[in-house]
Amino acid sequence: MDSVESRIKNVTDGILKDYRQGRDIDKENTFSQPDRDAVESIIRKVQRIIFPGFYKAENYRYYTIENSTSTLVEDVLFNLTKQINLSMRASKECEDCSTEECDTLADRAQAAAFAFLEQIPTIRAYIDTDLQAEFDGDPAAYSKDEIVYSYPGLYAIVVYRIAHALVKIGVPIIPRMMTEIAHSKTGIDINPGAEIGKYFFIDHGTGIVIGETTIIGDNVKVYQGVTLGALSTRKGQLLKGRKRHPTIEDNVTIYAGASILGGNTVVGTGAVIGANAFITTSIPAGAKISIKNQELKYNFDSDFQVEKDFENDHNWFYVI
Repeated sequence: MDSVESRIKNVTDGILKDYRQGRDIDKENTFSQPDRDAVESIIRKVQRIIFPGFYKAENYRYYTIENSTSTLVEDVLFNLTKQINLSMRASKECEDCSTEECDTLADRAQAAAFAFLEQIPTIRAYIDTDLQAEFDGDPAAYSKDEIVYSYPGLYAIVVYRIAHALVKIGVPIIPRMMTEIAHSKTGIDINPGAEIGKYFFIDHGTGIVIGETTIIGDNVKVYQGVTLGALSTRKGQLLKGRKRHPTIEDNVTIYAGASILGGNTVVGTGAVIGANAFITTSIPAGAKISIKNQELKYNFDSDFQVEKDFENDHNWFYVI
């Protein structure tokens, strides 16, 4: 019988042989790819810049906010530049680059990192409105501090705002890594390419999906389980760049479990979409949409039954 050592060697040799097939999954140089842990660390540091009084420094102590902010900016600049450089090298745009062109990526990466950092005041202005919307819209919130520290909806929005700024600059890979990190933590999947206005409120949040070409106006409220998606993705990459996801205009509320699909679908200003609605056509401004003919029955051991006709109950679809 072979020893454990020889069996380990045989397994290792078999895996190494499998690596040499030249497939996309066979890339070996981990130092030329973006680092998920480093990207998550950048998110935490940018959070500290956005909310200076809420998150403590991991390794340093400061006497002044000037020193704290300067150190954080330098830290993010250095690490974000490195990750952007790696993402550019790993992206399709760099596969056929000459050595001279690749050498310019470091300068381009640093320029992109500076461009992002310069947008932080604008990002903070949007997040301030999102925080206000969360507080105004949730009677269970006792303070804004509670929301910043604990609400998954706000966390997902903050990461989206950071990632979306990087998308607008043209940074590849990293924005999606960021929103998928938030997705894994919160169950809220917001593609960084989506366009989302001010005062965006996510309540509860789990199971929300917002697709890449979604456009959302101001003062929109979304509850758990909502999908703003595409009608079909069967054509796969042939659909790249097309408007596949809906447009949600200002002051719309979308209740739990609703699905709104299609690039031509527009939900008009002030509309209310009831729980579990399935929508593939445009909705006029001010409309209230609910599912018809809902009926609930209670059956007991005795002959007594209670029936509830939801069709004529105007409150049932506001399910949170």
